[in-house]
Amino acid sequence: MAGGLKDDDTEEFKGLRITSLDDESDEEEEQKEQDIVIDEGDEEEEDEEARNSVVLGFVKKPKKARSLLRHFFPSKAGGVPAWLDPENLPSRRSCFCDICDEPLQFVLQVYAPEEKQSAFHRTLFVFMCTSMVCLRRDQHEQWKCHQDKPSRSVKVFRCQLPRDNPFYSSEPPKKDSTDPPLKAGAALCNWCGSWKGIKRCTGCRRALYCSEKHWVKHSRTGHEHDCQRLRISSQLGDSSSDETTPAVLLKVASNNVWPEYKIIQESESSYDTDMPDDTVCTNSLVSSNRTDDALMSIAENFEGDDDRKSWASFHERIALAPEQVLRYCRIPGAKPLWPVSSGRPSKADIPKCSYCAGPLCFEFQIMPQLLFYFNVKNDVDSLDWATIAVYTCEASCDASVAYKEEFAWVQLS
Repeated sequence: MAGGLKDDDTEEFKGLRITSLDDESDEEEEQKEQDIVIDEGDEEEEDEEARNSVVLGFVKKPKKARSLLRHFFPSKAGGVPAWLDPENLPSRRSCFCDICDEPLQFVLQVYAPEEKQSAFHRTLFVFMCTSMVCLRRDQHEQWKCHQDKPSRSVKVFRCQLPRDNPFYSSEPPKKDSTDPPLKAGAALCNWCGSWKGIKRCTGCRRALYCSEKHWVKHSRTGHEHDCQRLRISSQLGDSSSDETTPAVLLKVASNNVWPEYKIIQESESSYDTDMPDDTVCTNSLVSSNRTDDALMSIAENFEGDDDRKSWASFHERIALAPEQVLRYCRIPGAKPLWPVSSGRPSKADIPKCSYCAGPLCFEFQIMPQLLFYFNVKNDVDSLDWATIAVYTCEASCDASVAYKEEFAWVQLS
């Protein structure tokens, strides 16, 4: 049991939480983020303690894809989710945009365990609709947070497990062939690879989908050929088809899934305010000039002095590490770094936890720079945001449901 573990064993497992399988340099990079505690300063004034607590997230292509498998508890963006609880996935309406009824697309997940027995493993998952029309509607709906069922196109799920659980060893993996195989999870949609497959193809009876819409999309983009081949093989009693089916069906068929990255973390305090521009962000995938477009597109829409003043403060802070895609902070009283003054929530706008009725607190925010790495075009109707702030149950309450829906506040430019 967890209570009987030695302290040094616990520390060893904590090391796993930030250790990559890529190479030793990656381990050193992630070692800096052992304390996943972050503070996002107030608005203009902030003390040294707050700045020293902020952890920034940057994206990086993994050198080994298996480092993003769920039993290594990754923080990642794009691709498909590495579900913490692989069996009891969100279901029913949770998987869909409440506005257009399309299945939501995976954005990112953050592994953020806590000093709590039931949250020894704890991951937050963010999904959203890719329609800008829905995101604009979502911005209006979030002001109705005290209604029973506001219509949202951005959803956040929290999953947590104790150290002793049915899915993972209580000891850290050895990262070699001696590790036990992962326990199989729920069958996933063959189109998106994110949600549970609850509908079976009526032709081959092999492919599974989270919705009829994804079944139709797959049928129109290549599954018909595989479906016909599998039907013929089944009729001929060809047992070899069972061996080839996974290779055909288990890979994600959709070409709209965003590129996959690992999220590496660095303390914001490691960026000196006097740092020259050409040395900012050693983890850059591209030059900062190319990501400036994502930020400057926000500034083009300013209408008032308050927004310009807020933007100036925001840009000065972000300029220290312009390619950050995430800012994480879960210390008491932490607040997001808002790009603009309009569209900020008041305390009354943040709802109570849906499960324990306790307060929600700010935990992290997603920056618009992530859109650049997702190859989202900078067009009029393309997906865009100023920031997405995520609020979670302050107590990380234990509810009977495996994936607890939290709250996201969308600020558009």
